[in-house]
Amino acid sequence: MTPSRWRALILVMIILGGLIAGFFGLRTLRAFRGFREHRPPAPPSAVDAEQIETDVELIREWMTVPFIAKMYHVRPHVLFEALDIAERGNREKSLQQLNDEYYPESGGIVLEKVKAAVRLEQAQQIQENIEPPVVPVTPTGIP
Repeated sequence: MTPSRWRALILVMIILGGLIAGFFGLRTLRAFRGFREHRPPAPPSAVDAEQIETDVELIREWMTVPFIAKMYHVRPHVLFEALDIAERGNREKSLQQLNDEYYPESGGIVLEKVKAAVRLEQAQQIQENIEPPVVPVTPTGIP
């Protein structure tokens, strides 16, 4: 090949490379713009964060202790202590499974114990939140 043909081939290859780079660069830019439009969800408002479940009658036997603890804002170990059951190995079991394993002679006792423990814990949380702060009384010095 003559040097002029080499130059033409190199020039065509450079132009072709530039077109390919430009094409995929524009596709990347378009994808990046589309990605930036997907914002993370807004943080929950204070109203949503304070709305916790309080009706213990909604607790069912298919629920696990960690699920109930999260739903009712109760520490899981409190529920396991109320059931007098070890936490290790029982976190993934439903209340029905726990009842069948630990209290086979009395049906539904685990459900009732969990409901009572949740009620007691909620009452303690309400009592802790409602107590007014102690304000010391000081003389004003007005004659």
